[in-house]
Amino acid sequence: MIVKKALFAVCVLIIFISILTVMDSPGFNNWDSKDVSRYYIENGPDETESANVVASIVWDYRGFDTFGEETVLFTAAVGVFTVIVFGLKLSRKMG
Repeated sequence: MIVKKALFAVCVLIIFISILTVMDSPGFNNWDSKDVSRYYIENGPDETESANVVASIVWDYRGFDTFGEETVLFTAAVGVFTVIVFGLKLSRKMG
């Protein structure tokens, strides 16, 4: 019973923090708060020594984010492959 109450409290805390984060985020098309893009464009070629600004943002500035996205895609692909393989094995055993 204590575990259920603790889990419920953690879930409520996560939801509360998520709501506060969304409320604190800038609105869509609010270009006054988008100083990061200006920084990337002005300083990207000098700091990354890359002629391509998009590649410098993706691989140098946002490298951990890109790695995280690739990890999620890889995990999803392995999960789908596993479900298909085990599904075929189960269908052969049952039929």
